[in-house]
Amino acid sequence: MTPGKLLYLSCQDVESLRLEMRAVLEAVEAAFVQKGRGQVQMPPKTDIHPRPDAFLHAMPAYLSAQDAAGLKWIAGYPANQDRGLPYISGLLILNDAATGFPLAVMDATWITAMRTGAATALAAKYLARPDARTLAILGCGVQGRANTLALRTVFPGLERVVAYDVRPEAAAAFARECQTESGFACEICATPEQAVRPADLVVTSGPILRHPTPVIEPAWLRDGVFVCPLDFDSYVSPQAFAAADLLCTDDLGQYRYFRQAGYFAHVRPDPADLGDVIAAGAPRRTANDQRIISLNLGLALEDVAVGRLLYERALAAGAGTWLDL
Repeated sequence: MTPGKLLYLSCQDVESLRLEMRAVLEAVEAAFVQKGRGQVQMPPKTDIHPRPDAFLHAMPAYLSAQDAAGLKWIAGYPANQDRGLPYISGLLILNDAATGFPLAVMDATWITAMRTGAATALAAKYLARPDARTLAILGCGVQGRANTLALRTVFPGLERVVAYDVRPEAAAAFARECQTESGFACEICATPEQAVRPADLVVTSGPILRHPTPVIEPAWLRDGVFVCPLDFDSYVSPQAFAAADLLCTDDLGQYRYFRQAGYFAHVRPDPADLGDVIAAGAPRRTANDQRIISLNLGLALEDVAVGRLLYERALAAGAGTWLDL
């Protein structure tokens, strides 16, 4: 820590540090282990909604093992896509846990994408079939790409990606990127059903909507499927949630908070907690034909874990800009 100074890392600075997905996975998994052991302070995110279906979330967390404290201030605006702007934008602030003084402020766009993909892949590591071969992505933006990268890292046996997006041009761009960056063929589907039915792994990453019209029905979900909705209950119907043999969430306290706020009104109130699944041996898959849904809401512990790693790498590399407090 430099007294009276903080390190600013722009989006370009963050990306230039080239933190690998495998390192992000390790950092996020270690944070979930701490959570399962009761070593994390993390109140539910606080939210405001200046526009319909838009949100701004304040997300604080403290990880005792790293003595790392921070807060992410993140926005999600669906209408930004019509303006040529990203859906997600935000900043992450890291603080010195001993004094409370800020250590760094960094762009959180890349962090949010990568840590969300990592959390999906970790949930799948413990809850999906290890022989999963087909991945369905519904919502082919930044999260679709990051989740594909993370799941391919954890499941090297994946052979097929199928994709759907309400914007055909987004699905086409996603398919081109799969092919050019990884040599991985991607089939574009005309409907959500066409994408979901053959999949062993399903990730939905559309906008989070206050009054959704979900379309995924139980009959679309094959035996043994693992589903990770990143968009709350925007894609998965209440009937599909009810048909799951095991329902999990990344944080039970946060799930209950949002349920009281009006989301998940028709979803069961008692899912397993992913921190307990990873660290404490809470219920996991016990049969190949079980259909399992992990409802990942996005956690500040993931942001602080990855942000701390980026901060340390930036110090070592001399990256970023020092600002006066």
